[in-house]
Amino acid sequence: ICKSGIIPLLLFVYIFTFLMGVPANILAFCTFCRKVRTRAAPIDVLLLNLTISDLIFLAFLPFKMKEASDNMAWVLPFPLCPLTGFVFYVTIYNSTLLLTAVGVERYLGVAYPLRYALCRRPRYAVVACVLFWVVTSLNLSIVYIMPYAQWENDTAKPPSTCYLKFNDAELEILVRVRLELFLVLFCVPFVICCFCYVNFILILSRLPNISRRRRLRAIGLALGTLVVFAVCFGPYNASHVVGYARQESEEWRNVALLSSTLNACLDPFIFYFSSAAVRSMLKHCFKNVAAKLHILRCG
Repeated sequence: ICKSGIIPLLLFVYIFTFLMGVPANILAFCTFCRKVRTRAAPIDVLLLNLTISDLIFLAFLPFKMKEASDNMAWVLPFPLCPLTGFVFYVTIYNSTLLLTAVGVERYLGVAYPLRYALCRRPRYAVVACVLFWVVTSLNLSIVYIMPYAQWENDTAKPPSTCYLKFNDAELEILVRVRLELFLVLFCVPFVICCFCYVNFILILSRLPNISRRRRLRAIGLALGTLVVFAVCFGPYNASHVVGYARQESEEWRNVALLSSTLNACLDPFIFYFSSAAVRSMLKHCFKNVAAKLHILRCG
């Protein structure tokens, strides 16, 4: 079902992402919950939703680990197959939209500071987040429907794999849906993200009343977000285009998907540079750990 050399790579990336992503995102989640309860800003709402999306993704990652350890055969209860696949892909594409929204928010804040301050309301960010979840869920609904359709069309016994093998009729539908995902949920957000961050960098470079350290940190965040966006989501979405051109489901899709998986443990770095609250919480945690280690050493 899957080349034996790929399985260790899949397991390594899944386990690494899980071990690194869970504590980092839990820390970010606690920080943003506290921030939203006290004095919420639109970017805090967006980053909180990005954290929630990553935590949901990580909660279902053990099922993908189990699948990989079984050489991509699905031996778990079958209802977990469509649910895991649906949640897995929805949270990945939801991240692209949320990262784009963060870029738009930051661009508007420096390009139109006075005008944007008048209409800068957290509830607009909440509405945007709800729309993102709805859009991604509707677009990825085929991931939930397809396994059940395969079960009904084939035999009384559920398929031995989960969203991996497709006949010609299924592929004809699937490659078109994947191309639409590439255009709507990757290309459009990426173009918007590039526009916002490039102009964000140009505006910051011309501002005289901003410290060099703050300017470099903001520019580094912008460039880092674009790199994360392209590296994490580019390869997997490129497989959609190749699959459409060749009218088949590419074998290397699982490997391309690994970069998207890693996004769950890279997002906390974006949180760190985007939010002073996260930086403050992290410094507080480090101080507490250092103090306890000092007490143990002295004791």
